Amino acid sequence: MSTSPEIALPATFNRLAWSNLAAQSAEQIALAAAPIVAVLLLGVGEGQTGVLQTALTLPFILFAIPAGLLADRMSRRFLMAGSEALRAAALAAILLLIWCGALNLPLLALLGFAAVCGTVVYSVAAPALVPSLVSPQALPAANARIELARTVAFAAGPALGGVLVGWTGAAPAFGFAAALSAIAVVLLAGIYEPARALSPRRHPLKEIGEGAGFVMRHALLRPVFITQFIFNTASFLLLAVFVPYAVRHLGLSATGVGTTLAMYGVGMVVGALFATRVMQRLAFGTVIGLGPITGLVAAGIMALTTVAPSPLLTGLGFFLLGAGPILWVISTTTLRQSVTPPSLLGRVSAINIMSYGARPLGSALGAIVGGLYGAEMCLYLAAAIFAAQALVIWLSPAVALARQPDMVGEPARG
Repeated sequence: MSTSPEIALPATFNRLAWSNLAAQSAEQIALAAAPIVAVLLLGVGEGQTGVLQTALTLPFILFAIPAGLLADRMSRRFLMAGSEALRAAALAAILLLIWCGALNLPLLALLGFAAVCGTVVYSVAAPALVPSLVSPQALPAANARIELARTVAFAAGPALGGVLVGWTGAAPAFGFAAALSAIAVVLLAGIYEPARALSPRRHPLKEIGEGAGFVMRHALLRPVFITQFIFNTASFLLLAVFVPYAVRHLGLSATGVGTTLAMYGVGMVVGALFATRVMQRLAFGTVIGLGPITGLVAAGIMALTTVAPSPLLTGLGFFLLGAGPILWVISTTTLRQSVTPPSLLGRVSAINIMSYGARPLGSALGAIVGGLYGAEMCLYLAAAIFAAQALVIWLSPAVALARQPDMVGEPARG
């Protein structure tokens, strides 16, 4: 999991990095296995699998903000270990129900919902914990390593989950995911988290408003949030129509579609591997601007396939759509950690997670526009939306940053 030979990260952070790899892998394996089990073992139809997918995504909208509040009120390491233990218990319960022949769709949805709640808490608390484990200069390398683990899990986890279900049955897939979650808990237990001064507790809504207000008033974080929201809308609009477009317009087989989509994961891994070196050689603000520009180029290439159908162009588009935005995630996470007071990091991280709420919006746009005007119009619209997100960030002061901002402390309280 090395990201750069020039920067040595402390052992306590390395435990977090390996814990993150185990946790992310458990998540991806379980997310891939759940719908397969629902169809093959429980015999459910498309409408019911849609209900299951809703249960597996809803926690990100419902619990990201409460998770951020908890991350600012208590030990982040303890919170992450507890959430990961919840996921391990939920996955182990699915395993037990399969063995007993008692699993049904409501129980699978309920336990999957609980497991994803663990994912949400872990995802919110981890970026808030990292700055207390490494020096400010090592933040880009640390964030690159965290993202590398996530991208490896994202690229390999679904395939591994499918293989486990196909070769060994449903139970071993959930058992393996539960074991990975348990390993993540053990690794987290060995992390030393420096003590921090906790702010006096106030009404939860006031604390949540403080985090949201900080992001929306901050000259650097506000355009980052807006850009990310628009990007998620455009990318999920594109993904919503790609498969039928690829089959009908590009003439791809199921294998060809899968190979093309896999280039997205390849791009993510390559971007994470080279992120630290890129950030050492380019101005900090330039790296922030690269992700949105790369997304725009990728969307332009995808739109170009409407007049020049080519699987190679499509694969290149997905590769860029994976590689560039990883630089965005690493650089903007570093920015967020640098300019946010430690006592607000959990809530600010949660606000960032809330930008994922644009994903259903993008998918809905794909369904409406694709149904009325065809997939080609969706690709043109996606390119236009990608242009908007690039414009937002390149008109912001974030791209003018010559270097990573100095770490801020706690504001003085009157």
